[in-house]
Amino acid sequence: MLALGIRCLLAYLLGSLMGGLIVGKLYGGVDIRTQGSGNAGGTNALRTQGKVFALWVMIIDIGKGVAAAWLVPVIPLPVPGGEILTGPPTAALCGILCIIGHVWPLFFGFRGGKGAATYVGVTAVLAPVALIPGVIVFAATLTLTGFVGLSTMLAAWAVAFFLLFQSAGSPVANFAFAAACFIMFTHRANIKRLREGNENRFHKVMLLRKRH
Repeated sequence: MLALGIRCLLAYLLGSLMGGLIVGKLYGGVDIRTQGSGNAGGTNALRTQGKVFALWVMIIDIGKGVAAAWLVPVIPLPVPGGEILTGPPTAALCGILCIIGHVWPLFFGFRGGKGAATYVGVTAVLAPVALIPGVIVFAATLTLTGFVGLSTMLAAWAVAFFLLFQSAGSPVANFAFAAACFIMFTHRANIKRLREGNENRFHKVMLLRKRH
């Protein structure tokens, strides 16, 4: 149990390494939480800082999800039970803790992002095939509506239902369902804005946008 607890702590701390804030420091101290939507994730980075900045943010945030699910479980630890813990249960648990760390990062005042990019990294390790329906739903929703938050939430549920249908009750399916619920929670402000009709759109990616 001690070894598992240490792995969970490492995964959370890894999640607390915010791509948006790390890249911001390298860009001269930019804090994207003071700009745009106030979120530290890739979408706000793209809107406020541009494509290159956002690309590095996404690489870090996806990469730490990969590392949490792939590398943290196999780090040998000098404690009782500290041997390598392979298998989906440990990887899924570490993945969830990494996502939580991204949303509430210890190193940045517990003000982070919404967890979507890190969730993609974790899922890429646990069930890469399940990302296919997620990408399809994300792309279709985004090009039809322009709403990034809505596209993200529906994509997470597409992955969850795919895995629930494929292997209901498995650690990976349970992870996907829990993560989809959590992503809806972190996007609650988006849901509120959608209901009020003032959610931001990415008009440039919309297939049916009005042309002037």
